[in-house]
Amino acid sequence: MEQASVRQPDHATLAQTVAALQPRARAELTELVAFKSVADPAQFPRSECEAAANWVADALRGEGFQDVALLDTPDGTQSVYGFLPGPEGAPTVLLYAHYDVQPPLDEAAWLSPPFELTERDGRWYGRGAADCKGGLIMHLTALRALKENGGIPVHVKVICEGSEEQGTGGLERYAEAHPELLAADTIVIGDAGNFRVGLPTATATLRGMTLMRVQVDTLGGNLHSGQFGGAAPDALAALIRALDSLRAEDGSTTVHGLASDASWEGLQYAEEEFRKDAKVLDGVELIGSGTIADRIWARPAVTVLGIDCPPVVGATPSVQASAGALVSLRVPPGVDAAEATDLLAAHLKANTPWGAKIAVEQVGQGQPFRADTSSPAYASMAKAMRLAYDGQEMQISGMGGSIPLCNTLASLYPEAEILLIGLSEPEAQIHAVNESVSPQELERLSLAEALFLVEYAATDAA
Repeated sequence: MEQASVRQPDHATLAQTVAALQPRARAELTELVAFKSVADPAQFPRSECEAAANWVADALRGEGFQDVALLDTPDGTQSVYGFLPGPEGAPTVLLYAHYDVQPPLDEAAWLSPPFELTERDGRWYGRGAADCKGGLIMHLTALRALKENGGIPVHVKVICEGSEEQGTGGLERYAEAHPELLAADTIVIGDAGNFRVGLPTATATLRGMTLMRVQVDTLGGNLHSGQFGGAAPDALAALIRALDSLRAEDGSTTVHGLASDASWEGLQYAEEEFRKDAKVLDGVELIGSGTIADRIWARPAVTVLGIDCPPVVGATPSVQASAGALVSLRVPPGVDAAEATDLLAAHLKANTPWGAKIAVEQVGQGQPFRADTSSPAYASMAKAMRLAYDGQEMQISGMGGSIPLCNTLASLYPEAEILLIGLSEPEAQIHAVNESVSPQELERLSLAEALFLVEYAATDAA
């Protein structure tokens, strides 16, 4: 492919520039973390997300991006888009991050305020520092380093989502309605993470997810447990029986008709490391069978996210007439999430005892994802990671979580190469209290992304 060229900076020069940009990266991450951009107006005002979106838009304009726009997505949130033209004939790379964050949960459990970036023990603490406001800062730092060293060798599109954590699918629907907007040769999703601090990692698979609300009813109303208990069917007990049927004796997920014996062939996860990362209490066994990697990356996993029942405080001696639960099922690559949803619903209905009335409602769903790790973009990223991490080879891992946008992009742009990198390594404790980011990882991954863009442009031109 004929294309105009830009001067290719060497590794050492780029590394020095990225290092010099770190104070700016910290200052901007401090500003961005300060926005309480939880995309749920029941928890924080919509103005917090709007302010964060405007911050992102201003940052893109400041870097010379064109066509910067706040996209009003169908779920009522805003995603931010911008385009930065590169040399004529160069490939187009789409860089993704999201500015919305998980709620802080128990703010009293944070050792520093969740929306104030705070340095402690060599890490920067704050909600969204790693997931995924830090991902946006990583993109900006990589681009700035290239601009200071001869220019950016590719066309760049940036999309910063505003509702990823809510799973409401606004950006997916918007992209489907405007398929030309995010078209790219390669897509870098900055919302994953290294397997371990200091170990360069690309994520090749994501489990999909189905979310189901379950309601069990047995009586016209609650009854006195002394007068009716022992014969009156207890809805809460029926729900517990149904939920318990979703696990084998060893804790493995058992949904009738859903395979749960797949194996993971890539990077392995030592049990002692997993116990430490997961903060498993001494003497408590892990659940499931197979390797840890099998269990968290290659097999389905059910989780009961919540139960509607009387709290202990204030409970009365009553047989419960109704009970409900919210159930999540993580779906491994190779399994259709819609089919898994049907199997989960059928399993719960078949395993609800005593003829209790059960109703199930799907409230969320996302397909699993598998990347092509043999693609040229992966080879370019592997070389870039090797340089950024002092000769360490890039590892390939899975991720148990879901990023539904990946499947939408893969469907819209089947020829595009999709890579997942990011700052959410285990110590980051994303979605938990005291989320943090390693500034060293931010620096190294910013450098790796800059080196990747140089290498990818050169490979494409060859």
